[in-house]
Amino acid sequence: MSDSLMKMWISLGSMGFMFVSILLIFLSRFKLKGVLKFITALFAYILMIIAGIIIFIVVFSGPTPE
Repeated sequence: MSDSLMKMWISLGSMGFMFVSILLIFLSRFKLKGVLKFITALFAYILMIIAGIIIFIVVFSGPTPE
């Protein structure tokens, strides 16, 4: 698998993390109560931070030589 294709799959996974975190934040704000609300929100924000770091690395690693 080429470097370009690998970067594409990694960034697609990162976008998936962002989508899941949006769903979890919505769930924690409007549907859940108590400790479960805190746990899902914490997990969602961790996923969002990880996704942001991954996208930052992919974007600033530059173009691939192909």
